[in-house]
Parts: sequence; structure tokens; C-alpha cells
Amino acid sequence: MRRENPGSPAGGGDRQLPARLDPRAGRAGSGRARSRHQAADAVDAVDAEGPAPRRRTGRAATAARVVAGVLSVVLLAGSGWGWYLGQVAEATVNRTDAIPTDGNEGTGDAPEAMNLLLVGNDSRANLTEDQLASLNAGSDSGINTDTMILVHVPADGSRASFVSFPRDSYVQIPGYGKDKLNAAYAYGYAETPASASEEVRQAGGAQLLVQTISRLTGLQIDHYAEVDLLGFFNLSSVVGGVEVNLCEAVDDSEWSGAVFDAGIQTISGADALKFVRQRHGLPRGDFDRIVRQQVFIAGVLRKMLSEDVLLDLGKQRELTEAASQSLTIDQGLDLFQLAEQMQSVTAGSIEFQTIPYVGTDRDEQDRSIIQLEDEDTLHEFFADLSAEPAAPAEATPAAPEPVAPSAVTVDVLNGSGTSGLAAKAAGALETAGFVVGTTGNAGSSGHDTTLVRYAAGDEALAATLAAAVPGAVVEESADAVSGTVQLVLGTDFNAVGQAVDPAVPSAPVEGEDARTAADTGCIN
Repeated sequence: MRRENPGSPAGGGDRQLPARLDPRAGRAGSGRARSRHQAADAVDAVDAEGPAPRRRTGRAATAARVVAGVLSVVLLAGSGWGWYLGQVAEATVNRTDAIPTDGNEGTGDAPEAMNLLLVGNDSRANLTEDQLASLNAGSDSGINTDTMILVHVPADGSRASFVSFPRDSYVQIPGYGKDKLNAAYAYGYAETPASASEEVRQAGGAQLLVQTISRLTGLQIDHYAEVDLLGFFNLSSVVGGVEVNLCEAVDDSEWSGAVFDAGIQTISGADALKFVRQRHGLPRGDFDRIVRQQVFIAGVLRKMLSEDVLLDLGKQRELTEAASQSLTIDQGLDLFQLAEQMQSVTAGSIEFQTIPYVGTDRDEQDRSIIQLEDEDTLHEFFADLSAEPAAPAEATPAAPEPVAPSAVTVDVLNGSGTSGLAAKAAGALETAGFVVGTTGNAGSSGHDTTLVRYAAGDEALAATLAAAVPGAVVEESADAVSGTVQLVLGTDFNAVGQAVDPAVPSAPVEGEDARTAADTGCIN
């Protein structure tokens, strides 16, 4: 799915919501302003739970848990009601010019596939002092983005892959050299003229971040969604809490305020915020915090897919409003079209993982950084991630009936590079009852794989010879003479009657902590 022109959702035409259903009717201010007022109410509820811890961690990384709200529209689409929810979302969501016209290139198997960058912005510019204290969020530390997740959805909408990027990943930022990934947005924001509007400067930050992620992954980023800190409360309160499972009890009261027992428990509100912000006291620090972010998103998605939500139209609207009011998305993202594309997704087909990395290090400024795998490895990882699902395999035809070895004439060709191997194999074949035609060398030595080649119509002859050389690759060849089968000996050949040495598979390139939204196993 490439950049579409903004406009009404598919099928919407020029239809408008009735005034009694329009979420904007009778309300002052923009959708973002409404979101802040509602979020402030959520903060007041948090205040009632008790004082917040004195210190903070993680800044606004928690905002990314709200990105699952994108799928509150995605997963609840359906005919007229789906169109209606799309209209509600369009009425409240904010737009930004986040997709650059250059520096955002990539390839893919299908143009209908989608790569969506989800970002949590840590700016606290719109929070009051009381809200900062209630959220244990500290003071505004700038506009760095501490949470970045790439979501890939294939053309058929059969699955969704979420890949997290650690904020301290040491990457090449176009025009600025190597730096931490969470600085890209700030650079783009700062390079936009100070005389420009705040919306234009924010778009500049988003565009440089998109260019950085595109270069890092080798993919074109089609769409962008940014969430704010207070939006977290809207979503967590609407879904009624999220179930998580901790392997060990934790007590991080000094920093994040997270104090939880071991085992399965349901968290929401302030507790959910503490859960996703904790990094002190966890075995892998920020990496375990990323896993917690992923687990929380997975829990929200499971709630959205549950009958409690799918059968509750009012709850669906609440989720749609909470998500859209917390989001700023690019100009071309059609929420209704996205919903249609992902109607078949299930919890088991939503996968979470972290970009492949080498380990931690220190940069020239003595800052802690995360060294990622080399560019080729990362591009291979994301190419595999974004590959279109294979088409269903055609039915395998029935194997041909074997014939007697005496009915099979074999030409033996040595491609192994081992002198005398063709003559040795020919003698063994004659002993086994086969008729040997000619022996010689293959066109070039150094074949890794032993082959059984045959002409069209000689499938039965080839099957008989292949049974005598287990593991050999059988293939039809235009070079084979009808009535004669070729045995091309590779370096994996052992002997007639013995299986060839199986090829050693290359290690797959994987990110850490791959898990699906259906996985409820315990975490740190």
C-alpha cells in the first residue's frame, strides 16, 4: 500500500454523520483538545490511587502501548458498522505530512502490503505540573522518540508483524551521521525553520525519522502513526485492564513505582503505566521493558478480539474514539481501508520481536548505545519479514510406480572432484542390477548436490534410481536422453545404497523475543 491521496474512507462518498452521532457535535476545540481533557480526567482518577513515586524512568516510551489502538479500528470493521466506526475515527484523528518524497525507498513482493511506523513521542509540553506529578513523568526533556515499532501487514491481511527498535540503537541518520535512533525526530524538528508552525516542524521530525528507519530496514515506510503520553490512559481504561504474567515478583518502588506479585494479574491505569515503564531491577533493562511494551499491546489486542468487545457495539465505539483521539497519522492513511485489509487477523497471527542486535557499547561521548547487526543482516531480516505469504501448494502428484533396476540405464557423471568416483559408483550400480551406459566427468567439478536427471516421461526410471541413492535431488532435464537416466555425483555422495549427506541449513536471521499476541507465558 503506497501513499494514497487523503479523502473520505472507502465507500464513504460524501455522507456525513448525523449530528446526534457526530463526536464533534456540541463540543468545542479540536479532537486533540478533547483527548487532552478526557485524559486529564483519567489522571484525576490516578491521583485517587495514591501519591506517585518520586523518580521516573522510561519517559514516554509507554505511549506506544496506545498504538495498538490503531487496530481497534482495524479489527472491528464490518459492513455499515465498520463504515460508521471509520467515520468516527476520521472525525477525531489528527493528520500530519509525515511521509517524505525522497529517502524512503524499498522493495516488496506486493504494492498492496503495508509498512506502518508507530511512534511514541515523549514531549510533555501539553502537561500541567499536576499531571506531570501524577504520571511520575518528570519534566519535559525535549521531543526525542523513545518508542518506535514497525508494523508490517501483507497484502492479504493474514498476519501482522511488530518489530521494536531500541531507542539507543546506534544508527546512521541521513545528514547527521551516527547517533542514537531516538534523536532522528529531534534533528528533523530542529532543521525546520523556527518561523514555521508547530505542525510543520513536527512533520519535519517525522519525515527524518521515516527516512532513518527506511535506510535501516531497506523497506519503504508507507504510513506513520504517532501517539501521546496521556492517550495511554484512554485506551487502558476503555479495555478494562490487560492480563499480564510475571515470572518473578518485582519491587521497583524507588523508580517506576512498579510493585507486582509473580503470576497472572490484570493491570490498568497507573499500574499499567508502571508496568510498561519499569527497567530498573529487570535482568536486561531496556530490552525487558520492550518485551513488556509488546506484551501489553498483545493483551490489548486479545481484549479487542474477545467476544466482550466484538459483541458490544458501544465498547467498539469507545475504543475507536480513544484510539483516534490519541493518534496523529499521515495524510494518506485510510483507516477504513486498513480495517478491511486486516479483518482476517487473529491473535496467533500477530507476532512481536526486536530488531537483531549485537549488544551494548559506548560511543565517543561515553553514552551507552546498542550496536545493531550489520546492514546486510538487517536488510535480510526485514526482507524475510515482509515477504508475501506463499501461495497454497498444489496437490503433489502421485509418485510413479518404480520399475526393476534391470530396466534402468544409467549414465554416471562425476561432479564431486574426487578422482575415480564415477567408476566406483558405476560398479556398485551394476552390482545392484542397474545397466550402466557411460561414465565420465560432469561439465564442471565441485557440485555440492547429487542429482538424478531424467527426460520427460521417464519419471518411473528416475524414481527407481533415486531409491538407490537416498537424498539425491531428482529433476527433469532437457539434457537427458529419453530412456536413460543421469546420475551426477556431488560432494555429498557417499555410496550407492547410502543416503547423501544432508545440506547444513543456514541459521535463520531472527530478532529477539519473538512471540505472538496469543502467547501468555511469563516474562520478566
